[in-house]
Amino acid sequence: MGAALISLGSIFSREPASLLGIDVSSSSVKLVELGRTRAGDFVLERCAIEPLERGWISDGNIEKFDEVADAIRRVVRKSGSKTKQVAMALPASAVITKKIILPGGLSEKELEAQVESEANQYIPFSLDEVSLDFCVMGPSTTSIGDVEVLIAASRKEKVSDRQGLAEAAGLKPVIMDVESYASRMAASRVIESLPNQGVDSLVALFEVGSVTTGMQVIRNEEVVYERDQAFGGAQLTQLIVRQYGFSADEAEAKKRSGELPEDYATAVLNPFLENMAQEIGRALQFFFTSTPYNRVDHILLAGGSASLPGLKEAVTHQTSFACMVVNPFEGMDIASGVHARKIAREAPSYLTSTGLALRRFHQ
Repeated sequence: MGAALISLGSIFSREPASLLGIDVSSSSVKLVELGRTRAGDFVLERCAIEPLERGWISDGNIEKFDEVADAIRRVVRKSGSKTKQVAMALPASAVITKKIILPGGLSEKELEAQVESEANQYIPFSLDEVSLDFCVMGPSTTSIGDVEVLIAASRKEKVSDRQGLAEAAGLKPVIMDVESYASRMAASRVIESLPNQGVDSLVALFEVGSVTTGMQVIRNEEVVYERDQAFGGAQLTQLIVRQYGFSADEAEAKKRSGELPEDYATAVLNPFLENMAQEIGRALQFFFTSTPYNRVDHILLAGGSASLPGLKEAVTHQTSFACMVVNPFEGMDIASGVHARKIAREAPSYLTSTGLALRRFHQ
């Protein structure tokens, strides 16, 4: 009888519990909540962004805990969401990952024991200080009968800092991801919309943050190369400060609103875009010299500065590769409460938070 009841439940297949994806970067907190229609299409239920002041978070470390927790509270209020469960992410620099090969057919308990003993070799601090997680990726391609397992380890304090932020904002952290994994999950939807669904395409994803730009080269959902570059949108703010004598906060606000003097495009924006396109070109050259590859099929630009007018063209001109700005909400229904025009402009900054929100459907 019990079995029949269970299968009856699956006819009404209930959606997984609501989940907020909250991405805390050095310049802002971004929130995305997704749902699904009966037909299985994603719906952007809510999204919101709240700026953080400089220095509140530096190098992924939370320097001003209460201020950041307040900003999270504000972003939730702004979004209007009542959902309490949240997925957050750690910066890749705070996580050690390692792929290992283990015999297939181990029980969960045996796997755990194996992972712990393997982890000891790769992790430079004692396992008591570490939050350890693992996931079976699938059968090994090299040794038959074995499975490939991904181990992820982070210092407990890094994890509890992020959890603590959510809790201080009245939320319940249920998933802790890695930022680059989350952005990849969101980008994979975009890659599927490329010709031939992106199969066998070499895609270079650049996430332009305020101080760092993360680069991942992806092929068939595998990362073939990953690297962070020290340049980002904050450099544009500094140039605006230097050119016009605004305070940094004024410059940041005017950069977002576009209220800048007439010569802004020629004196400040274009040189910055040129410089950024060169940095991206250089990063690609570095990738070509350190791998067997000598071209990419697509460049995807995401992050706060990705939607700067002219960046896509500057990158295409500099690299001669096809380039597009990522909209993680592409192909989604937009709920009535979401301000569609504003979203179109800010969409590229929501890549990581969208990936976190997608975890609701990929548990």
